[in-house]
Amino acid sequence: MPNPKLILAPGRERSLERRHPWVFASAIARTDGSPKPGDTVDVYSAHGKFLARAAYSHPSQIRARVWSWSQDEEIDSAFIARRLAAAIDSRRKLNLPSDGMRLVHAESDGLPGIVVDQYGSAIVLQCLSWGAERWREAVADALMELCQPAVIIERSDADVRELEGLPPRVGVLRGAQPTQPVLVNEAGLQFEVDLSGGHKTGFYLDQRANRILAGSLAAGREVLDCFSYTGGFATHMLQGGATRVTLVDDSAAALQLAARNLERNGLAADKAEFIDGDAFQVLRRFRDSGRQFDVVVLDPPKFAPTRATAERAARGYKDINLLALKLLRPGGHLLTFSCSGGVDAALFQKIVAGAALDAGIDARIIGRLSQGADHPVALNFPEGEYLKGLLIEVS
Repeated sequence: MPNPKLILAPGRERSLERRHPWVFASAIARTDGSPKPGDTVDVYSAHGKFLARAAYSHPSQIRARVWSWSQDEEIDSAFIARRLAAAIDSRRKLNLPSDGMRLVHAESDGLPGIVVDQYGSAIVLQCLSWGAERWREAVADALMELCQPAVIIERSDADVRELEGLPPRVGVLRGAQPTQPVLVNEAGLQFEVDLSGGHKTGFYLDQRANRILAGSLAAGREVLDCFSYTGGFATHMLQGGATRVTLVDDSAAALQLAARNLERNGLAADKAEFIDGDAFQVLRRFRDSGRQFDVVVLDPPKFAPTRATAERAARGYKDINLLALKLLRPGGHLLTFSCSGGVDAALFQKIVAGAALDAGIDARIIGRLSQGADHPVALNFPEGEYLKGLLIEVS
């Protein structure tokens, strides 16, 4: 039986011809057939040219996400297994300094809406679109065959599911809930990961290289780690020789886990200060009391999930960076990040430059930072490069 068809309006085929994998509702002139969310549809130009085979999602403004550019390729369990195998094979070739890695990065691996992270013998799966939801069981079956994990935990509770009209879901998909803490090894350090209740899939795997970099800057220096979560940056910096690290986060549970991570790695607890509070308020208090640091890390949550919220987010990014720059001693370093999809790299640099100007500080970029190699960016999908970072040196 042929797939339902999406017929685009005249002139709206250009992005698909450039192989961008999203079809927006506004580009569609009509639908032939009655596809349900998650069904496979064929996308055609107004002139009848086949463009792509995609997953349909009626509730979302991204009305379809491309699975394949070939009319000869069927979307079935075997297709899902082949795509997963290719993604996982590419990660195995990276020789990362960790047994925690992203195995599948959604559109960038030709598997829109599917994210898979590995933590040792545990796998965490996110299904973030109707297409991913449709093939959820097939994904889990293939992951059991390809990776042979002890457990697959689903963390389909990201905000983007709301845009798809999908409810959040968290639970064990395969295997049994771990009875012992799940640990991930990273560049000689060990971290406990909360797979069921932690941020994202439990740990920020995308920041691995940036954590290692931060550790290399820390010797003999006093460090402030804002939005510290479970202490990834702080642990690397104490290991790297920081004299003192101050961790700021608004989650007491995350700070408790950060303290355990320091202890697990044999790092002196008396060199760490844990502050449970809003980072904006804490930084203002530090500024008013004259506290200063040699290194500041800003790794805030997503302020702008879409371009529509970018202006409001820009104010937040400017405020937090201005405060951080004022706390740095001469010669100090700021590692500042944005994971907001609505804020691109150029805008983020402009925001940080404005913060430095308002702070009355001369500073320069000495490094541009991004996500790790296991979070690849397909050239036809620049949106996959969501993490932007700058290493700033204060003159």
